[in-house]
Amino acid sequence: MGSILQINAQAQLPTGLDVVFWPCTWGLIMSAYALRLSPRSLAIQLAAYFVGATLRHSAACIWNDMCDIEIDRKVGRTKGRPLAAGEASLGGAAILLAAHFIACLVILSYAGDAAFKWGLFCLCFLDPLYPLMKRWTDWPQLWLGFAMTWGLPVSWVSNFGEMNWYIVPVLLGGGVCWTIHYDTIYACQDRRDDIKAGVRSTAVLFGDWTRLILACFSACFVICLALAAASIIKPLFFITVAGTAFHLAWQLIVVDLDDSSDCHRIFKANGQLGLLLFAGCYATMPLVLRDRKA
Repeated sequence: MGSILQINAQAQLPTGLDVVFWPCTWGLIMSAYALRLSPRSLAIQLAAYFVGATLRHSAACIWNDMCDIEIDRKVGRTKGRPLAAGEASLGGAAILLAAHFIACLVILSYAGDAAFKWGLFCLCFLDPLYPLMKRWTDWPQLWLGFAMTWGLPVSWVSNFGEMNWYIVPVLLGGGVCWTIHYDTIYACQDRRDDIKAGVRSTAVLFGDWTRLILACFSACFVICLALAAASIIKPLFFITVAGTAFHLAWQLIVVDLDDSSDCHRIFKANGQLGLLLFAGCYATMPLVLRDRKA
């Protein structure tokens, strides 16, 4: 049991949890204000999605470590992980993974039938296949983008009961671009070891063009935010969009892509960016409601 707990401690990384949780809040806060949900109902849902995101993030990390034992042993940053180091067993990891999966299903069941189906697609398809993508394609970060942002359509549908086929796809596409941005920076920590181990990633694929290509994906993220803001949120939210653009530009200007510790620092800064977007939505939506009542 001690080794199982050790895996769980390894899986629950606050920064990884940030970038799983914040897309959930974007869909939740927009749909909640559009439906005029009470602050109490909104707070309860935020707490539920935080617990669900924590469990899902932990489960995904356990599964990733199970799939990547041999790869992790070849990479300096990951060779000390419990499974790779032989400090925990695959059986123990499987038990912990099953417990997390069941807990995710229980929490997801309270989101409603439609949201349950959307969430189940991610739990049973997007999340399990991600660790294998680094073996099949140079674009595992693209697949990860859908997985990391999938909480947004789930949180939207959990309130509306149906999908908005403009706003949600636009924001989902923006979230995918954001994920490619921050996870490529994250992958630059291991770029040299990944090349030796044969691991495929956008960090390896982009090479010397990484900064320029990520600038393009960051710009696409900002454009998607602006399109969504133009359709449902007051112009004041464009202050948040501009702040997001400046934050992303700052990341790309200051990051040293050849310095592992600096890449990790900038990766963590994206948790702050997610909070910025949530705060912008939260601060702007009451103004939207006031105008509608007028």
